Amino acid sequence: MRRGIEIREAHFPGRAGIDAYGNGGFRFADMSHRGSILCLPSGIHGWDAQEEQPLEKGMFEKVLAEAGDIEFLLVGTGSSIRPLPADLKAALREMNISSDPMSTGAAVRTFNVMLAESRAVAAALIAV
Repeated sequence: MRRGIEIREAHFPGRAGIDAYGNGGFRFADMSHRGSILCLPSGIHGWDAQEEQPLEKGMFEKVLAEAGDIEFLLVGTGSSIRPLPADLKAALREMNISSDPMSTGAAVRTFNVMLAESRAVAAALIAV
């Protein structure tokens, strides 16, 4: 019996550098994704974050769930730098994660370097 289109949560189950960004998405591992992404130890996940949306701690639940495997969190906040909410910074600090907000382009470049160095890095990247 035929089934219709099955929509699944966007997830690439591996660590991969970001090959390109822009036009509202990212390219990695010979694939592309429209929208924002979380690059975590468990893989690359689609993320419902947009540049004009305020950053909130609840948006980072997947990051906090994998905190034991993360030392650095790079947050690409879009075209310009925005500060992280105080409650998020405090939660990350409690879990011994250093966080650094920066433009998405800078976060992509830094993530790729740290990943190549086998550092325990994660990234939350808002699409531009």
